[in-house]
Amino acid sequence: MNNIISNVLRFLVLLIVQIVICQHVCLFGYMTPALFLLALFLLPLELPLSLQYFIGFATGFVVDAFAHTLGVSSFSCTLIMFLRPFIVRFLNGSNINRFENIDRPVPGVKDFRWILLYTFILTAIYQIVSVLLGTMTFKNFGHTLMVILGNTVFTVFVILCVEYVFYNKVRNES
Repeated sequence: MNNIISNVLRFLVLLIVQIVICQHVCLFGYMTPALFLLALFLLPLELPLSLQYFIGFATGFVVDAFAHTLGVSSFSCTLIMFLRPFIVRFLNGSNINRFENIDRPVPGVKDFRWILLYTFILTAIYQIVSVLLGTMTFKNFGHTLMVILGNTVFTVFVILCVEYVFYNKVRNES
């Protein structure tokens, strides 16, 4: 029960920070962090897949409602929630059928390299899909590619900073 409350509170705090602060940050004219992705990344992998998809869709829907992006985040979040188990299996080795000690991919439970790859791959997928769906053109592909790369790097940096600041206690307990 305590885990459920902490997950819900984390979701609410990250969504509010995304809507109130991060959505209005535009570094160098095109880099905006998607901090709310951290809430999706930290969901327990043991949750039923249908619940994970619903949570991903609902999170994207809330972001879409405040960003006026007409379903782009909903689709992108649902897609990364669909791909997340495959990414975890890929990072752990292809012959592992269950998620060993991965219900929380945070510092102290997983090493920095694993967390960096996990965050980078899922964030890159989210940014590629959301930016390409948002622009719906390959006309200025160089600029679009720069936006995808800038948003991905900036978001990964912000997410890793937040993880290592707020989950430092987990690492010290191990």
